Amino acid sequence: MCYVNRVIGCEVKPVKDVREVTTLGYALLGLLARRECSGYDLAQQMKRPVGYFWQARHSQIYPELARLESQKLVVHQVVEQHDRPDKKVYAITAAGRAALRAWVTAPLAEPPVRDELVLRAFSAWLADPGAAAAFFREHAQRHAARLAHYRELEAQLVRDAGGAPPPVATPEFAAYATLQRGIGRVREYAAWCRWLAERLEAAAAGRAAAGQGAASP
Repeated sequence: MCYVNRVIGCEVKPVKDVREVTTLGYALLGLLARRECSGYDLAQQMKRPVGYFWQARHSQIYPELARLESQKLVVHQVVEQHDRPDKKVYAITAAGRAALRAWVTAPLAEPPVRDELVLRAFSAWLADPGAAAAFFREHAQRHAARLAHYRELEAQLVRDAGGAPPPVATPEFAAYATLQRGIGRVREYAAWCRWLAERLEAAAAGRAAAGQGAASP
């Protein structure tokens, strides 16, 4: 089954598998589908907003842009700048937009789960309960702060859309949808960290009380 067309010279050839483009490549195409960008602008947008849910190293971006260009999925033009070096501004091609559209609904394997905080909780029974409680309490506060930040972003998106969630067929709605996932995740994570900290604090208090009882004459 053909997902997209690749343009080579004047000849159009099918790309048979969306896996010919890396995940980073699709992230960059997703940004370029919104607007033309320089490599620097793309790097900044990979930090925010894409970095909220998918991260890449800065050093990976320019080689990936070159790869996308060799696949005819993006093109660039050199823009002269009088006060600084000339820059390349990238734009998505029709083939790149088609590749991106196909990738959105292509089959996706279950990603591996790697959550070090949960892994630490798996061995929390060995730690001093007071120290462990403080550790997880700190992470609860971090996630609560991130949740507050996400809520601010959500409110801004709604304000910009006239007081309601953005229309579905817009880039703003896609940003809103990913933000809802982030809100749900950090809200649940903060609640879990608080719950765990409370249990550990109770255990620490019980241990302290037992120690005082044993020390009493």
